Amino acid sequence: MKILVCISNVPDTTTKIKFTDNNTKFDSTGVQWVINPWDELALTRALELKDDASTGVKSVTVGHVGTASADPTIRKALAIGADDAIRVNIEPTDAYQVAAQLAEVVKAEQFDIILCGIESSDFNGSTVGSMVAEFLDYPSVSAVSGLNIEDGEPVITREIDGGKEIVNVPAPFVAVVQKGVALEPRIASMRGIMQARTKAIKVMEPVDVDVLTEVVTFEPPQPKPECVFVEEDNPEKLIELLQNEAKVI
Repeated sequence: MKILVCISNVPDTTTKIKFTDNNTKFDSTGVQWVINPWDELALTRALELKDDASTGVKSVTVGHVGTASADPTIRKALAIGADDAIRVNIEPTDAYQVAAQLAEVVKAEQFDIILCGIESSDFNGSTVGSMVAEFLDYPSVSAVSGLNIEDGEPVITREIDGGKEIVNVPAPFVAVVQKGVALEPRIASMRGIMQARTKAIKVMEPVDVDVLTEVVTFEPPQPKPECVFVEEDNPEKLIELLQNEAKVI
């Protein structure tokens, strides 16, 4: 059984985001790039399954759509424990394009399980995983918080309103994972970092796909207002602020 983990290259969550050209382009100057947190959890769970000989998982591959500038992030995934990587050599412009390229990776290599994080921490679109499944005509399961393989069959736990749902799905399939699929992201060891230097990153040329969306402009969030302190013996002022300014009552 082969697993593909689709990873995004995103700015570290502590990065101060800036824009250029009248807020039409993201300014990547000085940005620290990392593996998208949800994808990192997906990778961790895939490696946990591979570590368990009873699951039948033989290899874990990471897939990415992007230019060579993302190679350091891909190397991090290899250092964590992925066996190899595939990068589609194109500057991604929208989720539809990314999903189409990832689908071609799956068609070329024939993976049994495709894992995608529920969203990327930069655009928060939550669309790539389901679109990959549509391109492939594979079953897909969203809101995945647990993944096991029992007697050779994938068993998925989903978060639903008021509880959890256990789902059996035949391979190949796409799982869109969220927090809970792994407890903590796996940290690369020194041995893993050294081995990652020699692991293969296969570069594929992109297929021709229409771009369906365009970013017109970015708008930074408004600065937070200053904190207002209310004397403990003045509840009327607190109620007035909650009603007229916060508008929560």
